Amino acid sequence: MNNDQLISKAFSSQSFVFDKLNEENKLTGHLRDIYRKEIISQSLPDYQFLELNCGTGIDSIYLARKGFTLLSTDNSSGMIDVLNSKIRNRELENNIQTQLCSFNELYKLGDRKFNYIISNFGGLNCTKDLGEVLTQLKRLLKENGKTTLVIMPMVSPWELLLILKGDLKTAFRRFGKHTKAHIEGVHFSIYYYSPSYIIRRLKKDFDVLTLKGIYFAVPPEFYQGFVERYPRTYSFLQHIEKQLSNYFPFNRCCDHYLITLQKKK
Repeated sequence: MNNDQLISKAFSSQSFVFDKLNEENKLTGHLRDIYRKEIISQSLPDYQFLELNCGTGIDSIYLARKGFTLLSTDNSSGMIDVLNSKIRNRELENNIQTQLCSFNELYKLGDRKFNYIISNFGGLNCTKDLGEVLTQLKRLLKENGKTTLVIMPMVSPWELLLILKGDLKTAFRRFGKHTKAHIEGVHFSIYYYSPSYIIRRLKKDFDVLTLKGIYFAVPPEFYQGFVERYPRTYSFLQHIEKQLSNYFPFNRCCDHYLITLQKKK
């Protein structure tokens, strides 16, 4: 199997428990809240969205309930099946369309154009050639269209701290060409990209509107249970992250970063 097929298999296997895992990990909500606020602040009421790696549609449902229309895409048939069930149960057929489609195969969308293209939780780190994906954004966006992407960079302070526990493999895993992840027993490759990588490839056709770091003060998702054990510390770290997230080096040295760009006229 190629990497796309392995990823599809892994996330299809996880699709039945994905929402439960999301709900149980409160650190997941930290990133999702930042992502949603950014998108809402950058949107107009009539915006049409293209969502990449939509998963079970947690963000799709949220945006649809805000009145937006979306084409939600994912490479995992299991994830799309769960989302389709949600759409029927919530009667959101007029707001959300779905399509089984990898971000490596955006040509399958034909001549459709959108106001906003979004991707959350480092889904785009699953491609070994992010540059090729990025070249499709201009074609798919309408005039003045925007894109917000959440991506994992090469330097994560919280992972580097694992040196203190002797976990050198995890601490330095982002510095190689790629690393192996595994979900439901399926192993696939993950690649890491700095903000500079994206900016260099899009600077001719896009302006950067937002670049902020996420999980540089607040621990990332794998520190599960942190919020419950240390609620006051978590609130303090949230405040620090909110104040500093737009500034260097915190918007580059973080577990994830959010970047919003707008297509030039």
